[in-house]
Amino acid sequence: MRFVKGHGTENDFVILPDPDGSLDLPASLVTTLCDRRSGIGADGVLHVVPAKLSAEAAEIADRESGRSHGADWFMDYRNADGGVAEMCGNGLRVFARYLVDAGLADPGEFDVVTRAGVRRVQLARTGDVTVDMGAPEVLGESVATVGATEYEGLVVDMGNPHLACVTGDPVTQLDLTSQPGFDPAVFPHGVNVELLNLVGERRVVMRVYERGSGETRSCGTGAVASAVAAARLAGETSGTWTVEVPGGVLTVTLDGRTSHLTGPAVLVASGEFPAFALS
Repeated sequence: MRFVKGHGTENDFVILPDPDGSLDLPASLVTTLCDRRSGIGADGVLHVVPAKLSAEAAEIADRESGRSHGADWFMDYRNADGGVAEMCGNGLRVFARYLVDAGLADPGEFDVVTRAGVRRVQLARTGDVTVDMGAPEVLGESVATVGATEYEGLVVDMGNPHLACVTGDPVTQLDLTSQPGFDPAVFPHGVNVELLNLVGERRVVMRVYERGSGETRSCGTGAVASAVAAARLAGETSGTWTVEVPGGVLTVTLDGRTSHLTGPAVLVASGEFPAFALS
């Protein structure tokens, strides 16, 4: 099995090119690949599938009234536990960088089909990648529990569910070795929990616990959700926010209509995963 390894602000992924759309990807294979001791090691898998060969991508195209007629590729994203995920902002940047690096797409702007809908990416041959993340949907408030402490947060749908909590405690000192508590009635399919501090004008520090992956070094959709929560606290609906994560720095732009995420996407290795290791 051919693979490429990449990361966006140290949120890392195993990229599996599948030009024939023939790769079977059970949860057990995903967990094997993502294991950091017995596998390649990653927060998730980016399965690169031609959109025309995916029935799921076709359904998304129909749902979006044919907008994806120009989208050649489907990002079939899986969390490290093997679960299917709707969207991954860092992953989409890495996905786009792979397409350009492999000669499967030209630098500039193009669309990619994701389970959250069609998303436009913008990138040059080198450098940062910008993704149109779509309009954040604020669905109310809820509470996350870390240890014995409850933190109020904003429920934000980015195609996947988020609970972004502006805390009074330094997030660098909080224990995220286990899943923060949350209300399953609000999040029946789990949730990504962001804990953040405001540290300057339109600048936040964020940590995240991702459903299906645990604490990660970064989360692109979580960065947007955090910017939305910080903007709400500041009484703003637009502007550019800097989001510091353990793995680096991301830029989120809100314009009241959609959101854009900008940051690095780096390919670090490629190779073959032997068949005997899959048994």
